[in-house]
Amino acid sequence: MLRFLTAGESHGPAEIAILEGLPAGLAIDKDVIQQELDKRRGGAGRGGRGAIEKDQVKILSGVRFGKTLGSPIALIVDNLDFANWAQKMQIEPFESIGADSFHPSGGTALHPPLTTPRPGHADLAGGLKYGFEDIRNVLERASARETIMRVAISAICKKFLLEFNIEIASHTIQIGQIKLSNKNVQFEDIKNVFNKNPEIRCIDPNISSSMKNEILAATKSKNTLGGVVEIIAHHVPVGLGSYVHYDRKIDGRISQSLMSIPSVKAVEIGEGITNASLYGSQVHDDIYYKSQGPTLKKYYRKTNKAGGIEGGVTNGEDIIIRVYHKPISTLGNPKDTVDIATKKPAKALIERSDICVVPRAGVISEAMLAFVLADEMLRKFGGDNIVETKRNFKGYIKALK
Repeated sequence: MLRFLTAGESHGPAEIAILEGLPAGLAIDKDVIQQELDKRRGGAGRGGRGAIEKDQVKILSGVRFGKTLGSPIALIVDNLDFANWAQKMQIEPFESIGADSFHPSGGTALHPPLTTPRPGHADLAGGLKYGFEDIRNVLERASARETIMRVAISAICKKFLLEFNIEIASHTIQIGQIKLSNKNVQFEDIKNVFNKNPEIRCIDPNISSSMKNEILAATKSKNTLGGVVEIIAHHVPVGLGSYVHYDRKIDGRISQSLMSIPSVKAVEIGEGITNASLYGSQVHDDIYYKSQGPTLKKYYRKTNKAGGIEGGVTNGEDIIIRVYHKPISTLGNPKDTVDIATKKPAKALIERSDICVVPRAGVISEAMLAFVLADEMLRKFGGDNIVETKRNFKGYIKALK
């Protein structure tokens, strides 16, 4: 079983992750991890943080001479902005700051507590749950900064998946009201979208230009925008996941992992939303079979409205997922709220933030899908060494009839 744990606050010293469960012998290139982190840094709609951070990853353990050891892999990315927040985010008790006056809620005259929660954010619910009077204690961990480590560890998961010819890519299909009308997008169409269009990551240049203008308009009006990202996993084998228990259904696992990304409010697999309004005869993908010699025998579909998953199990077709992001909750013209200290009406706090996360959200969604698929591959094929895992996989594929 594969698992990971992250730690770190948005303006703390560093972001940290531990990935456990990968077999030994997998070749790891730090530059490949860095490339994924660089994808996350870019994209239109970014706030000022992107100009500060370099997001340079360090591998602390679990790799020797370029290959995994089978032991936990520890990664760290320093937060360069911590230099500007060292006093606000210090570990020691606040009395050690030496300020003359203190707020009873734990802040100082120099660093007063944040008490005006943003509608749509974890600020209020998190503060009430954990008993905080300063909601900075909530927003520091609720921040999407944490996803940098998900991208880092999943770059390793992607490398593992490539050993089995499994690839993952994503592209932007909607920002605000601007939508990509082409619904017949194939994996090869989006595989290199980042290299061709790193700002918006939409495959249509004209639509991409309109999306960029939409972001610029939101910036000018001090507003924010949401949108939709589509992810495709290619060459996924049949048989990952299971129908026998609710928590082993792979579509459930994928949906949960994607819903854990900040700002994600809905996940669609295949043509799930459209299918809900159609007859069954219009929805379900007909099954065909082809045999070209003893080595190529395959069930296949001419359509893929199921998105590559049936009954909680992958069916051998591409996995197709759409991830819906709400506009982020920090607004230049803040919404009405209540000051949790005085209980009086107030305007929500303003933190430095992005205008639109959608262009760079794809790589985060890819990361979560890669982790789930890598975990499912290891659950099915096992192996303490990558050679053993690949041997088990080849035997399974050969046995399929």
